[in-house]
Amino acid sequence: MAYMSQEGYDKLVAELKQLESIERPKASAAIAEARDKGDLSENSEYDAAKEAQAHLEDKINKLKVAINEAKIVDTSRLSADTVQILSKVEMTNLANKAKMVYTIVSESEANLKEGKIAITTPIAQGLLNKRVGDEVDIKIPRGTIKLRIDKISIE
Repeated sequence: MAYMSQEGYDKLVAELKQLESIERPKASAAIAEARDKGDLSENSEYDAAKEAQAHLEDKINKLKVAINEAKIVDTSRLSADTVQILSKVEMTNLANKAKMVYTIVSESEANLKEGKIAITTPIAQGLLNKRVGDEVDIKIPRGTIKLRIDKISIE
């Protein structure tokens, strides 16, 4: 089961719809076109089209599983007392005084450019259940960082 926001769930559903209604017919058309070019035993276009279709079907199946296993989090029931999924956390790196802001989301919603990190990342795991003012040491691939939680909010 994957906890996610309504927005993240809606994006998955839209992506699935696009793959099934637009990409799948394109893949079938590419296979039919390649098949019309003759001998299938030496037709690399046909092989490539079949492989592309297999990748597409795999992606569609994975999306269906993610959607079926999704548990939408009701943000109105969340508390900003401790860090949890969908918490927006403002913190300070105590080594260099750099300010950081991350929202903790499901893996499918993670987007570093938007400041959204997956709940499975070392930083998110180190922040879970902590409170404002807590200082935490978090092991990351490059060593250990010390962070102070300055603010927790729910968006």
